[in-house]
Amino acid sequence: MLDRRTFFLEGSAAVALIALLRSIDGAQAEPAATPSADFDAAFNALVGKATPQDAGLTLDLPDSVENGDYVPVALAVASPMTADDHVTAVHLLSTANPRAEVATFRFTLLSGKAQVTSRMRLAKTQDVVAVAELSGGRILVARRKVDVKVGGCGI
Repeated sequence: MLDRRTFFLEGSAAVALIALLRSIDGAQAEPAATPSADFDAAFNALVGKATPQDAGLTLDLPDSVENGDYVPVALAVASPMTADDHVTAVHLLSTANPRAEVATFRFTLLSGKAQVTSRMRLAKTQDVVAVAELSGGRILVARRKVDVKVGGCGI
C-alpha cells in the first residue's frame, strides 16, 4: 500500500513526464486524413484543367486546435481589385469533412479588398484548401494542415 507522500511524488512524476512528451514537436501530431472523393470532385470542379498558382493567396489557420467545433480562418488575396484584375470568388474546402465544400465567398469591385475572416468546423486532422478564382481565369491555391484533437462535425 502506498502512503500519501509516495503517491503524490509518483503521481507528480507521471504528470511531468506526460507534459514533457506533449511538448516534444510531433509527439501529438497525427497525419492528415486522406482526401475524400467528395473533396477530389469539388477541387476538380473548381480547378478544371487550369494550372493553379501557389502565390498570392493567404490562408491563415492555427496549426493545431483542441476542438474542431470552432476553427478560426482568415483568407486574403493580393489583388488590386480593378476591372482588369480582380478576385471573383474564394472557395474553402476540407479534405476529410463529411462535406468538402465549407464556404464560398464572392467578391466584386466594390469589395475593395479580397479578404475575409470566419470560422469553420473540422471533423478530424486534415488539410484545409482555399481556391481563389480571379478575373481572366487564373486560379490560386493555398493549403494548410490543421491538427484537430476533438472533431467538430459529429463524427
